[in-house]
Amino acid sequence: MAYNLLLVKIAHRSSAASEVQRILTESGRIIRTRLGLHETSSEGYCAEDGLVILELRGGEEDTRTLAETLSRIPGVTVHAVHM
Repeated sequence: MAYNLLLVKIAHRSSAASEVQRILTESGRIIRTRLGLHETSSEGYCAEDGLVILELRGGEEDTRTLAETLSRIPGVTVHAVHM
């Protein structure tokens, strides 16, 4: 089985998260799995940066389009991984 992943690092969650969320919602038909990670503490601290791991279905064109769209958001870095 082949895996088509996007690793999305969000440097400033407070300013970029809503735009990332909107794009991911619009791209929901190609997202099989979505996992969001960010540092937290028992005192209520949430890190300003985070990582979203996406497992995608669909072709390379869909992956490329989503990666390019997310990359246009300031503070967002995207890497495609094909395994």
